[in-house]
Amino acid sequence: MRPWRTTIRGEGVISRRSFVGGAAAVGAAAATSSIIGTGQATAAPARRVRLTREDHRVVVIGSGFGGGVTALRLAQAGVPVVVLERGRRWPTGPDATTFPDPVAPDKRMLWYRSEPELFGRPVPFEPYVGLVETVIGENMTALCTTGVGGGSLVYQGMSLQPAEDVFNSQLPEELDWKLMDRVHYRRVERMLRLETAPDRLIATPNYRAVRKFARQARSAGLPVSKIPMPIDWDYALAELNGKMRPSYTDGSGAMGVNNGGKHSVDVTYLAAAERTGLVEVRPQHEVVDVARARDGRWTVHVNRIGADGAVLENKILTTGTLVMAAGSLNTTKLLVRASARGLIGDLPDELGAGWGTNADRIYLWSDPSGGFGAVQGGPVVYGSLNWSKPELAHTVIQAAIPGFGLDAHSTMMVGFGASDSRGRFVYDPAAGEARLRWPRNGDSLIQTKGIHPTASAIAGRGGVLTDTNAIVPSTWHGLGGANMGPVCDLDGRVRGQRGLYVLDGALIPGNTAACNPSMTIAAVAERALDNIVARDVGTVI
Repeated sequence: MRPWRTTIRGEGVISRRSFVGGAAAVGAAAATSSIIGTGQATAAPARRVRLTREDHRVVVIGSGFGGGVTALRLAQAGVPVVVLERGRRWPTGPDATTFPDPVAPDKRMLWYRSEPELFGRPVPFEPYVGLVETVIGENMTALCTTGVGGGSLVYQGMSLQPAEDVFNSQLPEELDWKLMDRVHYRRVERMLRLETAPDRLIATPNYRAVRKFARQARSAGLPVSKIPMPIDWDYALAELNGKMRPSYTDGSGAMGVNNGGKHSVDVTYLAAAERTGLVEVRPQHEVVDVARARDGRWTVHVNRIGADGAVLENKILTTGTLVMAAGSLNTTKLLVRASARGLIGDLPDELGAGWGTNADRIYLWSDPSGGFGAVQGGPVVYGSLNWSKPELAHTVIQAAIPGFGLDAHSTMMVGFGASDSRGRFVYDPAAGEARLRWPRNGDSLIQTKGIHPTASAIAGRGGVLTDTNAIVPSTWHGLGGANMGPVCDLDGRVRGQRGLYVLDGALIPGNTAACNPSMTIAAVAERALDNIVARDVGTVI
């Protein structure tokens, strides 16, 4: 037993709660399909499980970018940390089959609380601690990833740093873009080992769709650039040379790259944190509630679950420092629920507000004249960064779709942009959960005047765009809910709540300035941890 932990065991009774599932376009495969959960899980009979009580110095909820940065930097400062992750580990390596095939999805695709439908038909997936959870809200379906490494497991990997003027139009100028550009973005760049795709890969037959995107964008007078990616591209070249089963080069890595070579959080930040000997990552530990203890510390109520979601053990962890890093959706939901139920008093009134979609858009781009190829290499090579006007700044990139054994004359484009539209999480006492409310016409300005015109110009006269967001409004890039400014300071300290921090996408005020969020979330966390280590370790922590 580690010296900073004490454990008391007893018995308790817990039952699995029922859950109403959701609808979503899932991963890169969302360009051609939707996964929709519409059923309600049947509550299992209550059974006796062991109750364990533990005491820790720091507990981090979530293992994505915010949780990974936090764990590593605190450990490097000599602070022991326990990281709770509700999902499983997803190990990779040449010819591994850990992640599901997006063309033939199975139970690994969905988080166990959802009862899915595929292509509008019910599919009897057995419950499993799968990759994706859908959160159904008013006018919006938001998606998040479960597993050690969080969203980095299935994100395409675009690692974009916003331009200074666009950054300052969406985030507080006090963050100091110049400092972050010089220090924190560069630190993330090194940790993720960012590289752009080599020309010799782009020239191969599998990357015809990539080349067509670049040609079409340039002919429309749009900027084109290679996108930095957290990928060792030698893995893709090795696939083309027959040294391992395709994963990058046929689009089948849309829901996780089996072969490895992708520098996700689990194999970068978290692996380095675990090597210090001061960080313990606990998969399949699902947090149910967080609360303020009478002595001013924090209590975290956790279910240790099996692969099917069944509760194996009930845990109550007490800690002086609690870091919420469960992602925008789940950090916000846990805190709104805690506030509404009186588990944490005096949380800021703006908790739950300021939530945004990052103006996400996913298009299926079809062209009968062809040029895409039946097999499309990925995940992302080129994008069009249209950032000259901060108020309409947006990015459109091309991403591979999985091969279905025939040339569908289609590929995918993804867009995101600067937007001031915001929604809010509101507590629903009948459901006992926080619910998302999103304005029906949210993000309409950047969509109609920015993202869509650019996507249309790239598609050209012969191209046809299917806007999947018009069918199922959705986002993979939910941000905000515990925003810096009204709810937290710039370093994630929740106002009026000593020892409580938010260090994930929930801290970001709804938008990451025409870039996908991963690099900015990590850079903001790096900046925060510099200050937290300097000011709070030894006092608060």
